[in-house]
Order: sequence, then C-alpha cells, then structure tokens
Amino acid sequence: MAADTSQSVATAAGDDLGNTDVARGRGRWTDSGKRGGTRRALATHWYAWAMIAPVVLVLGVIIGWPLVRGVYLSLTDANERNVARTIGARHLDATYEFVGLDNYVAVLGDPVFLQRLVWTVVWTVACVSITFALGLVLANMLNRDFRGRAAYRMALILPWAVPGFVSVFAWRFLFNRDNGILNKLLDGGGISAVPWLDDPTWAKLSVITVNVWLGVPFMMVALLGGLQSIPGELYEAAEMDGATPWQRFRHITLPGLRAVSMTVILLSTIWTFNMFPVIFLLTRGGPGDSTEILVTQAFREAFITSPRDFAVSATWGVLILALLMIFALVYRRSLRKQGEVW
Repeated sequence: MAADTSQSVATAAGDDLGNTDVARGRGRWTDSGKRGGTRRALATHWYAWAMIAPVVLVLGVIIGWPLVRGVYLSLTDANERNVARTIGARHLDATYEFVGLDNYVAVLGDPVFLQRLVWTVVWTVACVSITFALGLVLANMLNRDFRGRAAYRMALILPWAVPGFVSVFAWRFLFNRDNGILNKLLDGGGISAVPWLDDPTWAKLSVITVNVWLGVPFMMVALLGGLQSIPGELYEAAEMDGATPWQRFRHITLPGLRAVSMTVILLSTIWTFNMFPVIFLLTRGGPGDSTEILVTQAFREAFITSPRDFAVSATWGVLILALLMIFALVYRRSLRKQGEVW
C-alpha cells in the first residue's frame, strides 16, 4: 500500500513537472512567436512604416519638442528678463532657475485660475450644446428631398468655407455699437443701441454666437452623414407600426447617430475649449477680462503682460492639456460603459 502511494505521488510529481516543462515551452514559444510575428510584420509592411516615418518625425518636431520644452519651462522661473537673448552684438545667456512645482501651486492658488476655468467650462458647454442642437435640426431638414436642397446645403456650409478670422472680423463690424448693422436695424425699430462688445454679459453672448456660427456647418455635415447611414427600412417599418415622428426620432434617429454624435461632441469640445481666435479677435478678452478663457490667459502671460512670464504661460498651457486629457479619459470610460468602442 505504501509502495503504491509513493508510486502515485511520483507519477503525479512527474506529471506536474511535465506540465510545467510544457507550459514553459509554450511560454518560450509564445514569446519567440511574438518576436517572430513582429519581425514578419516589419518585413512585410516595411513600406507602410517607411511612409509614416516622416509624418511621425514631423509631428515629433512640431508637437513633441514644444510640449517637452513647455513642460520644462513650467518648472522654472523663466521670463523675458532671464532667458537667453541677443541685444545688438551682445548675447546674454539664460539665468533662469529650476523651481519645481512652485508655478503650479501659484497658478492653482490664484483666484484668477478658477474664474477662467468656470467661464471656459460655461463657454464650452454652451457652444457645444447649441451647436449640436442646431446642427441636428439642420441635418434632419437637409436629409429630406425638397426643391433647392443643394443650394441650401451650400449656403449653410458657407461659414465653414470662409476663413475664421474673416468671419470674426465681419461679426465685429456687425456688433459695432455706433456703426454696426445690428444696432442700425434696432435703431430703425426704435430700440436703443445694444453694447454688444462693451458690456460683459452681452460680450459673452456675442462670442458664443460667433463660435456657434462657425461650428454649426461642421456639426451639420457630420450628423447629416450619420443620418444618411441609417437604413430607411427602419423608418418605414416604424411608420407602418404607427410610430409618431417623435417616436421615430427618439428610437431610431438618436440611437443611429450615437457613434457619430459621441465623436463630434468630443472634437467640438476640444476645439471650443481652445478656441483662441474668436475670443482674441472679437473682444481681446474684454471688456476688462470678462471673456478671457484659459488659452487666452496663457497668451496674455506670454505676450502681453510685462515682464512677459514664459514659465507661468507654460504652466497654464500644461494645465489646459491636463484638463483635456482628464476629460478625454472620463469621456472614453463613459462610452465604454454604454457599450461604445472608442
């Protein structure tokens, strides 16, 4: 009985050792297989890698290096008085020093940061919400057959075709308090002139209006493409079942546009959060600093205030990037919970 037991134990041990060796062999084979697969992929698709290599290099130079440089400057006390510069024939070396996270502590502890952040969030949410709603309405209108649809499409896409700074300057002329067309029309109706760009509240409404004007064409085109990808048979079946227009819109259109909507909302949010031209060209952050957003504040620190504080400006830029990355991660997680792949 003892001999049988020892024999069974030995057999079990041998089996375990055999299984371990097999597992190790599989592990070595898997690792070598992966390496071999990578080599085969590089050998097979070398042309594709060669084609994208210049793009990666250019992006690294244009985006990667400035990003690394900005992060480094945010950890120093660099300003226009202590950076390397040339005055006439004389070259002055940089004398700024490493200060660690002092700039981040100072910016985050400054009430100005919270003010700019709150207005930036309000500005972004308002612009994206209104733009999406108008784009959805116009896309639904243009998704139907009617006479002159092509002409309406061209007219609605026109603001997107015009350069942004041209549109902003045109709107600045419209909002002019004394000679603007809007106030001339109001004056003709017996209504006093509106201080579009001279009052903080009206200025905020004005910049939101201009940004919505610029953003609606993109939203409309993207959503129109999503609408045209929804099978028409679904609407026909729902109509035969007696579904109302609202029910068809709620249960067919909105679910069918979910993937497109999530993408355009993300892109629109990032673009609006960093929409420097509209704010700067229309109000220059005024009146006072009522329409300053985070990105215009970073610009002000680097190019307007005296002495120009490059370290603080870089700190604002890094914080903007961090906020957008946090938003993108949260957005991605929420999409995954809803079953969307992004």
